Amino acid sequence: MDDPVVPFHLSRMFLGSDPALFYLEIVVRTCLIYVYALALIRWVGGRGIAQMSVVEFLLVIALGSAVGDGMFYADVPIFYSMLVITLVVLINKGLDILIFRFRPIEKALDGRTAQVIRNGVIDTLVLRRRNLGQSELFDGLRENGCRNLGEIRTAYLETSGRFSTFREPEPRPGLPIEPAWDTRPPTTFGPGSKIADDQRLACCSCGFVLADDRTMTPEACPNCKGKSWTVAVIAKD
Repeated sequence: MDDPVVPFHLSRMFLGSDPALFYLEIVVRTCLIYVYALALIRWVGGRGIAQMSVVEFLLVIALGSAVGDGMFYADVPIFYSMLVITLVVLINKGLDILIFRFRPIEKALDGRTAQVIRNGVIDTLVLRRRNLGQSELFDGLRENGCRNLGEIRTAYLETSGRFSTFREPEPRPGLPIEPAWDTRPPTTFGPGSKIADDQRLACCSCGFVLADDRTMTPEACPNCKGKSWTVAVIAKD
């Protein structure tokens, strides 16, 4: 019967119970497995971290477990780790071939590109289907240099998780997204608010801009049924 573990035993917590020479074995294990895994990953040819596909993301998780266990667990032979790493990489390579040859498999594994903005207005149904928050969308648009939705003709959520944006030739009034709302929230108006003659308002939920002949805000946004409005702005250099 194994001896019971003594809680908070500092020597066991920090140094373990293996012989001191095992530390040298850890160094050797780490170098061997690291070089082997690096060689296989170079053969696979991965993209940048921000552009990983679902298959590549799974590859990283699986390799992390296989590589880590073989580096410092005394009861895990190095060959076991190398075998697992090899199998994971071969499976990934096989999936890459299937994705390249068969379009349905590519769509099933990598997903589909989604249009999230049309003519400066957010498709809120797409956001809900993709479990994408408005703040996450605005963050991606700001990374592309967008300041309000009026300057965006169309925007796509790519399968890599990044946003692609295409600008209008001439910016129009639109929902402001800069500065970020959590640092400086916009002034908002509720249903039935009076609108000045020279004021255009945009829906805070989808960016739909009210016509300039209105004198009051509607009870709900005609596009998404939102009930909060803010002043639409035009991007200026």
